Amino acid sequence: MLYLVEHFYSIQGEGKYTGTPSLFFRFGGCNMRCEGFGCKEIASNGTTVLGCDTVYAVNREHFAHNWVQIDDAKKLLNILDLYELPHAVDIVLTGGEPLIYAHDEIFIEFLTQLYKHGHTITFETNGSLHVDFEKYPIYKNFIFALSVKLSNSHEALSKRVRGDVIFSIASKAKDAFFKFSIDAESIDLGLEEEISNIIIHSPKTKVYCMPLGGSKKEVEANTLPLIEFCKAKGYNFSDRLHIRVWDQNKGV
Repeated sequence: MLYLVEHFYSIQGEGKYTGTPSLFFRFGGCNMRCEGFGCKEIASNGTTVLGCDTVYAVNREHFAHNWVQIDDAKKLLNILDLYELPHAVDIVLTGGEPLIYAHDEIFIEFLTQLYKHGHTITFETNGSLHVDFEKYPIYKNFIFALSVKLSNSHEALSKRVRGDVIFSIASKAKDAFFKFSIDAESIDLGLEEEISNIIIHSPKTKVYCMPLGGSKKEVEANTLPLIEFCKAKGYNFSDRLHIRVWDQNKGV
């Protein structure tokens, strides 16, 4: 069963395709919590929940009552009719972690129909979940933003870095790139070695580093140190344009 948290038409705010008009589908559920990121969301019962900047799409315990159950691919496809969209607009599938549904029949049908209608499809994923490219070759036509989590997420290394999964996705997909969320403090704590130990699994894949933060203030505080880090190491700096412009990450 699929769960949809929100959908919205905006521009891509991060990574290789920053600025591209895109229709976003945010799915509920994730295999990680990333409480180390320290972003806060207030649940309906007043509980403060820690996690990433989309904790409302991750934490099932406190936010699942706002998730929409999807039992037919048409419910997702009909969402496109709610917007005035350019022909074959880019589609971004995010979360949470959208690849928890990678082998779901409804999800596969949704992807198949989008691809048939000419949409460019990008997955925003933590790169830890296996995708069966042989059983479901449709995935070979898609783009994968590999947001592999660093130690600042406070997730276990064995859980967040899966070299076999990274290699499989990067080598079999239409396109892939690394996208890391980095705070200023982590730059001085062995960050270069940590990133190197991840990208070694796909050394030809481009690296984008973006400032950690769920608000404009947090993003700006981490921006200049990260730019200097990227200049020194030869990585690409990625802004978080949606947060800088709208000061939020929800539905923009």
